[in-house]
Amino acid sequence: MEKVIEIRNLSKNFKDINAVNELDMEVFKDEMFCLVGPDGAGKTTLVRVLCGILKPDSGCFSIFGLDGRKDRNKIKRRIGYLSQKFSLYGDLTIDENISFFAKVHNVKEFKDEKDVLLEKMGIEKFGNRLAERLSGGMKKKLALACTLIHSPDILFLDEPTTGVDPVSRREFWEILADLKREGITILITTPYMDEAERCDRVAFMYNGSILSCDYPHIIKEKFDKRIMEVVCSPIREVYKYMETIEKIESIHIFGDRLHLVFDEVKISVQEIKEELIKRDFNIYNIRLISPSLENIFIMKMEKRTGE
Repeated sequence: MEKVIEIRNLSKNFKDINAVNELDMEVFKDEMFCLVGPDGAGKTTLVRVLCGILKPDSGCFSIFGLDGRKDRNKIKRRIGYLSQKFSLYGDLTIDENISFFAKVHNVKEFKDEKDVLLEKMGIEKFGNRLAERLSGGMKKKLALACTLIHSPDILFLDEPTTGVDPVSRREFWEILADLKREGITILITTPYMDEAERCDRVAFMYNGSILSCDYPHIIKEKFDKRIMEVVCSPIREVYKYMETIEKIESIHIFGDRLHLVFDEVKISVQEIKEELIKRDFNIYNIRLISPSLENIFIMKMEKRTGE
């Protein structure tokens, strides 16, 4: 597979904070690659370095074989960057915003491309509407259209669906799937594990480092623990009690249920059930479940924090 991004030993610090810490990573042509992690993980900093907005303190990276330090201007012409706070001009219409960004990128003949983008985004009927009067979802679609007007080969999207309603979020991802099919490579950051599941490959990022990077199904296949889901009440008391059982490696609360992570070699399913039943708890359901990316990521974060 052809590499379009190659990162080696890359670091970026802000005073005593290691935002990106000696990171190695690769992104391949035509894939949708996801950086997933909580706020402060370093996702935005890494994207801003790759887009030439920030200079790395050490290490190196290349995009399309171009040196990230020496060829920044050449790289910028081939990438599209949608930041978390993409600045649309509220007093300009949809058409005028796209036209403005076309001129910023020195695109002279863009009318046909603009019409195609408006249709792709599903906002072709609103070209004369002021940007400030758009819904949150429509603003994101307009921002994406502005990012695409110069026909980039790769898109960097930094948490593009944060604050967007569920319907608009689904529509946005449908648009991204279409762009990928058209041959655009996409690097997207998100705090949402369900969005990570939609991507070709996923990198778990935490405290400036990559904890794991692979295809979602392979990440799950490599996870060698069992997970028991317990629907119970009072959930906090059950949680505190299960914490006293050392052979249970991790406990996470998800709404009205607990996820217990354990190694069957150390403790059996039946032993855990007996521990729960012999106490005066309300246990409504107990079952083994397949691990989710969220389960695995939390375990890896806990392991890194405890090192």
